[in-house]
Amino acid sequence: MTKTSSQRLVVCLDNDGYAASLERRKIYVALPDAEAEKNSLLRIIDESGEDYLYPKSLFGPISLQQAVKKAVLAP
Repeated sequence: MTKTSSQRLVVCLDNDGYAASLERRKIYVALPDAEAEKNSLLRIIDESGEDYLYPKSLFGPISLQQAVKKAVLAP
């Protein structure tokens, strides 16, 4: 599995309580974390550039064409 296909893109719908770490309407990378998802959490690379757990309810999934997703995830 490639790095691009294992990462999901989500959009922040609500940043209440996390204004310093998340921006509403911004696209974020959600890293795979099965244990976190069992607890309704997502592992997100936030504004600090590090990954942290956030409530899944703050985000909505988005789908992009593979070429667009690759461009968004490019370093």
